[in-house]
Amino acid sequence: MFYIGYSLKAIAEHANSVEQVKKRDLRRGDRVLVATQNSIYTIWVLNDCSYWVWGGWFDRIGESPQRVTINGCTWGGTAIKRDVVAARGLRLEFGNTVLTTRIRHIQTIRAQAHFLPN
Repeated sequence: MFYIGYSLKAIAEHANSVEQVKKRDLRRGDRVLVATQNSIYTIWVLNDCSYWVWGGWFDRIGESPQRVTINGCTWGGTAIKRDVVAARGLRLEFGNTVLTTRIRHIQTIRAQAHFLPN
């Protein structure tokens, strides 16, 4: 694991170099698998800035899947990177204010395009 300082300058510099999945790069049907220090989440992209989420906290309370928004990722404080679904080393914050432990691994699975035969 790496350490970053909590100064605004350090956070800004780190924000551009972290491995991340940006919201704008995802399409309806894509899935993002997120492994945190304590849990695994499956995030399924919907078409209205919301997501179906399974795993972790949602499983523990018996609410999987749950439709939520994603606020972004934090370094553990109040600074939040809002343009991402997941960023390695940061903590994922869901719209219901659930905050995960630090993200260890991210994998994106693209939705398959289906074509009708001619």
